Amino acid sequence: MPDKIKIFSPSTVANVGCGYDVLGFALDGIGEEMTVSKRDDGQLVIEEIIGFDLPKDPAVNTATVAAQALLDAVGSKQGFSFIIKKTINPGSGMGTSSSSSAGGVFAVNELLGRPYTSAQLVEFAMEGEKAVSKKAHADNVAPNLLGGFTLVRSYEPLDVLSLPVPEDLYVTIVHPQVEVKTTDAKKILKKQVDLSMAVKQWGNVGGLVAGLYESNYDLIGRSMVDVIVEPIRKILIPLYDDVKAQALADGALGCSIAGSGPSIFAFSKGEETALKIKSMMQEKYDEVGILAYTYMSKIGEKGVRTI
Repeated sequence: MPDKIKIFSPSTVANVGCGYDVLGFALDGIGEEMTVSKRDDGQLVIEEIIGFDLPKDPAVNTATVAAQALLDAVGSKQGFSFIIKKTINPGSGMGTSSSSSAGGVFAVNELLGRPYTSAQLVEFAMEGEKAVSKKAHADNVAPNLLGGFTLVRSYEPLDVLSLPVPEDLYVTIVHPQVEVKTTDAKKILKKQVDLSMAVKQWGNVGGLVAGLYESNYDLIGRSMVDVIVEPIRKILIPLYDDVKAQALADGALGCSIAGSGPSIFAFSKGEETALKIKSMMQEKYDEVGILAYTYMSKIGEKGVRTI
């Protein structure tokens, strides 16, 4: 077994409109890198975090929290050093904490001789997510580890399904530089919803899943409707309604909040439409003087991997 490994962990988008806490997908070529090495003292040590000022405390950082959960389960006292290179701003709604959680458990699992499958690693990565959001959710870490689209059918017991990726499906994302904490975004949500609204949401989740299986882009677009979470959370995101309306006018299949925000994502059929929407999103925020970063990619069919 090797003593050192370098991995790439993709960024992800969770919820995907109607699929609150159960749907997610990976991005293609957008994410973070991590170098993990064995050490002889049994400690987990974060040597360096490149890109952003994040905690190096192994009891707090999602990479080491998740890795420790795996080590505890396998009964290993092996130590590891971590160098993390992040390219996406924390708090973006693009799964930055989950990229580290998934990357940490994947790398440690590889260096231990792969005692667990990628699917089994999801539960350990969820412990990293719990460290930052107080809830062990899987809608980000599942696509991190498995790639493509994933559906969390059940949390008790955990049951994660991989969904097909339509060939011409592209995603465009804009991240306005405003802060929306996941914990705060969860607090403002209603604890109860009207049954009629829940029925609409279930129908849209089913339609979106069917659209992915059939590569039915029209059905994907019709199903990208969130009647429960988006109406509440969108007030935290400047220009949300304006950006969404223009994205749909420009040919987007659907548009919604990435994770808990503040990023906004849009699905398109084909690269040309996706690039047009990317330019529009950037211009909208430039016009009002809000710093924003934009991204465009296909759906990332591969999860965490060695590089």
